[in-house]
Amino acid sequence: MAQTLVPTPVLRVRRVNARGRLRWSALVVMVALLVAAPVVAILLEVGTQRPDGLPAHLPQMVTTTLVLMTSVGLGSLVLGVGLAWLVTAYTFPLRNVLVWLLVLPLAMPAYILGFVFLSTFDAAGPVQQWLRGVGLDVQFSIASLAGCAVVMSLTLYPYVYLMARAAFAEQGRATYDAARTLGASRRRAFFAVLLPLARPSLAAGLALVMMEVLTDFATVQYFNVQTVSYGAYVVWKGKWNFASATQLASMVMLFAAAVMVGERLLRGRAHFTQKGGRGTGLQPVPLGRVTGLLATLVCVAALAVAVFVPVGRLVGWAVQPTHKTSEGVLSADFGEALTNSLVVAVLAAVTCVVLALLIGHALRLGGGRVVRAAAQLTTFGYAVPGAVVGIGTLLVLRALNDGVEGLGVPGGLGLLATGSVPAILFAYAVRFLGPAYQAVDASYAKLSTSITQGALSLGARPLRVLRTVHAPLVRPGIAVATVLVTIDAIKELPLVLMLRPVDFTTVSVWVYSLATENLWNLAALPALIIVALAVIPVFLLFRQVWSADRAARRRLEEER
Repeated sequence: MAQTLVPTPVLRVRRVNARGRLRWSALVVMVALLVAAPVVAILLEVGTQRPDGLPAHLPQMVTTTLVLMTSVGLGSLVLGVGLAWLVTAYTFPLRNVLVWLLVLPLAMPAYILGFVFLSTFDAAGPVQQWLRGVGLDVQFSIASLAGCAVVMSLTLYPYVYLMARAAFAEQGRATYDAARTLGASRRRAFFAVLLPLARPSLAAGLALVMMEVLTDFATVQYFNVQTVSYGAYVVWKGKWNFASATQLASMVMLFAAAVMVGERLLRGRAHFTQKGGRGTGLQPVPLGRVTGLLATLVCVAALAVAVFVPVGRLVGWAVQPTHKTSEGVLSADFGEALTNSLVVAVLAAVTCVVLALLIGHALRLGGGRVVRAAAQLTTFGYAVPGAVVGIGTLLVLRALNDGVEGLGVPGGLGLLATGSVPAILFAYAVRFLGPAYQAVDASYAKLSTSITQGALSLGARPLRVLRTVHAPLVRPGIAVATVLVTIDAIKELPLVLMLRPVDFTTVSVWVYSLATENLWNLAALPALIIVALAVIPVFLLFRQVWSADRAARRRLEEER
């Protein structure tokens, strides 16, 4: 009896896996191809088109891009590593609060901080007016590459800060204490021991910073800095020279590829391990009264310049009375822009989360190296600059339009091939599927494979397993992914500017347009809305940092 019953469920599991695996694996490969389509389209276009309208100052644009990336990278590195070491190695007043408040600049988009800085510190701003009022003959413009690098460093340093602080906190004390025992000072032990151990984390943080620099073109426009990304946008939207814009987008891709290669080189081939696994981290040393106060002032100063003062300026402008209600937040146009932002962001979030859920489910059903590689490729879009995704999306839609016309449909796709809401949604899916997949996959990783196999062995089909087993269990990851994609979509500017139809406006475009015309008070409240929404994912990071701190303190107490 036992010999006749045992093979039956085993064969059923194999049949279910074999039947479901091929279709679900094909889905993963198809999504990966769609994500890669804009980049592939640009590469194919570059080989077939001869640009005839490249900017005459292209070498200067390339040099400016390199200098800006290097400057912002160094600025973010100094701020991020310095503040991370300060809050990890020492205790001082307000340290437990500042350790997570220092992540807050992530909620301040660079294009918002940029126009606030210009209005505050430029020649006509209140700071220089006050200096001239007290008798100092000061008049200079901060609309320069240096000013742009400062603004971007202030908004992007948290990427390095988070990576550096995690590396410092996770490193065991044994190596550091050994260096101290051998006579090394705290400073020498930091530079000779801890900093090299943190090199992989710092390289990853720097790569994120430089990718953000490549994506931006609103901030650089405010500061009269002409980068290759900004040139691609101007050539496309200003001159309608698609071939030249494609060539510039390919150059932006080269910069992005160089960043990835540089990140690997900075990581090096060495592998760092520590005895005892995760370790208890560094034990912070209390600072004296004066030095502790100085440490607090340094952290508060960074936050004041990057967040508190700009938000105060925005609030001040927002409460000022204005008679231009046709352009302000009380107008019907702004209500429409806010509605457009929310609708597109929600649709993008739903699309990315559903795709991430399906990809994770397909991997749980099984698959070889090709499927796993395709799943990783779906995160590729987040590492591609927005200008590349935007122009690549237009190329994909144009090719699709030509194919539809070839089938005999007059006019093809019409306006869908030039600029439309569906085009924006496709570009958003390419751009933001990466963070959605990472969040959902983190929840999938906590599920035992026996749960999936058990459901299949009971005769459930893969779709039912997804609906009744996987989706409920990965609900936390779904919630995080939804929040992250929604906020990123609301803040997104380059893709909307490149792909939107003429009569379509979002909150980010509204702020950009008003700030370009120096209408600060009208742009203030929409900018505050964007910042307030961006605080939500930063709050999620707060919780992670706070949990890590509590875990580290518990390990120290147990060790004692």
